[in-house]
Amino acid sequence: MIAVLLSPVYILVVLYILRWNLWWFAACGSFFRKKAFRFLYSFLFLFVSLSLVIAFFIREPSLKWFFKHLSNYWLGTFLYIVLTILIGDILRFILLHCDRVNKIKLRSKKTFLLCGAVVITLITALSTYGIIHARTLKLKEYEISIDKPCAAGDLKVVLIADLHMGYSIGHRYIEKTVERINALEPDLICIAGDIFDNDYDALDDPEAITAALKSLKSTYGTYACWGNHDIGEKILAGFTFGSEKTLEDDARMAELLTNADITLLNDEAICISDSFYLVGRRDPDRVKKIELTRKSPDELTASLDKSKPILILEHQPRQQSELAAAGADVQLAGHTHNGQMFPGNLTIGLMWKNPYGLEEMDGLYSIVTSGVGIWGPNMRVGSDSEIVEITMHFSEET
Repeated sequence: MIAVLLSPVYILVVLYILRWNLWWFAACGSFFRKKAFRFLYSFLFLFVSLSLVIAFFIREPSLKWFFKHLSNYWLGTFLYIVLTILIGDILRFILLHCDRVNKIKLRSKKTFLLCGAVVITLITALSTYGIIHARTLKLKEYEISIDKPCAAGDLKVVLIADLHMGYSIGHRYIEKTVERINALEPDLICIAGDIFDNDYDALDDPEAITAALKSLKSTYGTYACWGNHDIGEKILAGFTFGSEKTLEDDARMAELLTNADITLLNDEAICISDSFYLVGRRDPDRVKKIELTRKSPDELTASLDKSKPILILEHQPRQQSELAAAGADVQLAGHTHNGQMFPGNLTIGLMWKNPYGLEEMDGLYSIVTSGVGIWGPNMRVGSDSEIVEITMHFSEET
């Protein structure tokens, strides 16, 4: 619905950008003022701009794959085109109203060409960096101390989230991620939701992905919870379109996890090695879409032995105070992507108590990862694709 409401604005912005492009090319020489060039460039620009709409409606698999990839690269580039042109227009407006500025030079063809070249260079550099950086996996390490005894001793926990397997994330990237995780020799592996990107049919090789995930190695196994994108739903420009007719809990997603020996925790707790609890929560947005219920923190921990460490695995980093009051010690989450792309990384903190990283809240350690995958634009700028390694220390038994 959001995408539908924003579509008129998107079209106007695209046309505005196209106008500026044609003006700049026209200033470059007579060849670029020819009708044939203007028509061809306009057609190609609009074709790429509308690729996200074409990808939404087209059904033929190979064509859908092409337009999905094209639109995901375009979305990131479009963001930086808008930002650079907007900043340029604002600066131009300010300078035109500044008495000390030479207005003739500011309006000159030379200045116009130079500014356009700077904008193109900046957009190209940011987009290229973002595409490469999105596929660069980093390791983030945390060390925490929990004032409870754990019979299993210190734990090395690996947290990943937001794989968003689908058109942007395929089996080769998953294989690379698994290889990096296994090299850490973890005791426990936790996957905090958004394993899929709304469309199971978008997986490039389900069997290879299953085999890769099944090869994850740890002392106590691999556990996961669902995220808001782990459901069959249409996507346009990253926004979902759910309805009573089209929305479905795609059983193939759970089946893939089962075949990969990943234990899915749906509002349930498991006591591992009689030493600590791992509690997996349902995602609040997913619950609303498929009419399920979600337990409160108190309901989740009511029957647990609170003298043992309690780890909460959930997709969205919410209810930290309530979880702490219910006896939880650690919250492991994702969802935020740490904004994924500048300037989102600067504004994400306005929406979340802990948008990224490690925060201690009311005695609860809240750990939020930026994720290993990407959502929407096939880029990362100002955030990292990461695997999180958490070393957990515990108090001595009395």
